[in-house]
Amino acid sequence: MTKLEKKMIDKSVKHGKVGGDKMTDNSRFRGEANVAQKPLRDDFDRELVAILKSNARAKTSDIAKKLGIARTTVHERIQRLEKIGYITGYTVKLAEEPGQQMVEAYVLIEVLQQQNRQINDKLASFPEVKQALAISGEFDLLVAVEAPQLEDIDEIIDEIALIPGVRRTQSSLVLGRKLDRR
Repeated sequence: MTKLEKKMIDKSVKHGKVGGDKMTDNSRFRGEANVAQKPLRDDFDRELVAILKSNARAKTSDIAKKLGIARTTVHERIQRLEKIGYITGYTVKLAEEPGQQMVEAYVLIEVLQQQNRQINDKLASFPEVKQALAISGEFDLLVAVEAPQLEDIDEIIDEIALIPGVRRTQSSLVLGRKLDRR
């Protein structure tokens, strides 16, 4: 256990934060906690998630050095965040070819509710689908699609329309971004 870990445990014990939430002295770093507590317990968890968001393949030893905690602690925290469902997977970001701008579209989809799960599973199988949101109103899903060419967008929209349970679709192309805080 590192000095920083010991100091944080001592501080938690001193302020009565350990024990009241059914945690032992060392459980703060082993990831043992009741499921009802917040997934991100402290700045280490927040920094850990930020590092993994920017590079999901980061080595635990490199993350540990950045955070100033033990490698095993990083590993255990990642396991805890996966176990409670805060981290649900890891992904790959594909680089665009230099000078190539991707074409984006949003597809509104009305679905037969009995086939909602199968539709979502099929949408997840398309690499061009970047996001699928359940929405209220006339349509049931809002799907963000991205591809290198307009013809690719047209093809994927046609494929979405052919999914069993899709009643109808309505598409809009993104002409430009006025504000993007992502």
